[in-house]
Amino acid sequence: MDSRKKEGQMKTIDILEKKTSRRSFMKKLSIAAAAGSAGLVAGGCVGTSESTEEMGLKWEEYFKKNYRMMTPEEKDETVVRLEKLAKLQDGVDIQMSNQEPQEKVLFGYAFNISRCKGYMDCVEACVQENNLDRNSKTQYIRIFEMDSGQQDPTSGDGKYHHEVPVENKYYMGIQCFHCENAPCIRACPTKATWREPDGIVVVDYDWCIGCRYCMAACPFWGRRFNWGKPEVPKEEINTKQHYLGNRKRMKGAMEKCTFCVQRTRQGKLPACADACPTGSRVFGNLLDPDSEIRYVLKHKKVFRFKEELGTDPKFWYFMD
Repeated sequence: MDSRKKEGQMKTIDILEKKTSRRSFMKKLSIAAAAGSAGLVAGGCVGTSESTEEMGLKWEEYFKKNYRMMTPEEKDETVVRLEKLAKLQDGVDIQMSNQEPQEKVLFGYAFNISRCKGYMDCVEACVQENNLDRNSKTQYIRIFEMDSGQQDPTSGDGKYHHEVPVENKYYMGIQCFHCENAPCIRACPTKATWREPDGIVVVDYDWCIGCRYCMAACPFWGRRFNWGKPEVPKEEINTKQHYLGNRKRMKGAMEKCTFCVQRTRQGKLPACADACPTGSRVFGNLLDPDSEIRYVLKHKKVFRFKEELGTDPKFWYFMD
């Protein structure tokens, strides 16, 4: 092999292996092609330490469509590809779903502030269920310790580290509210985030460019940005995953609560509601007149945080 051809192959390999955005990748790819397209083969790249299969799968991942534009067959192919990559890269056998929303289902959440005692079992359950980064201690849920009469979490304590409950205090949980008129969706320049028919606001992590416009637009602090590569110990990885939910994320991408899409589309409660020891979390189908959440909305005095903004959150607070 002559030196110019070898040099071209190595430049191509460097570009493919380097963590990059989809936009910068396309620019760099043209440079790599000019430098030596002979280094690219259908199954991968010559001379890399990665297997031919792994490089081929990565190549296909770079050029896949936005999830909403995929056909059902392309969605199936994508989840199979990600399952294979998880095995090749991390040695983990995952079961990834692309289960679609059920008909006549609109999810909603209600939080009983008179029952919550601030134990944070919900936070821990969420971290484990959704494969959240352990290094940065990322949390989708925040619990605020509030004084009587307060309704704005910014006036409460969201970083308390003492025995709970505290007398004359109450506790208020905040997470993504899955708004009907979500400002985060309008702010996204790549259409990487949208609202599904069952009301869940989701993110296609591979199409997020990390601009954080959605983070700035959200009035409820519901978005999280990965400043570094998220890390989860192998033995703690939740292998039951959904493409739009708790699958592996990457550095430079946004993420958020998805109402545990990998659970709720299978008829289960979100992990936070399932773990709550006081029964303060109510989740269900707003279109089902016999659901518990419909009972709460009908028979309890409910309110929504910052309702005056007109975002129409699918998250209510109430008291017994």
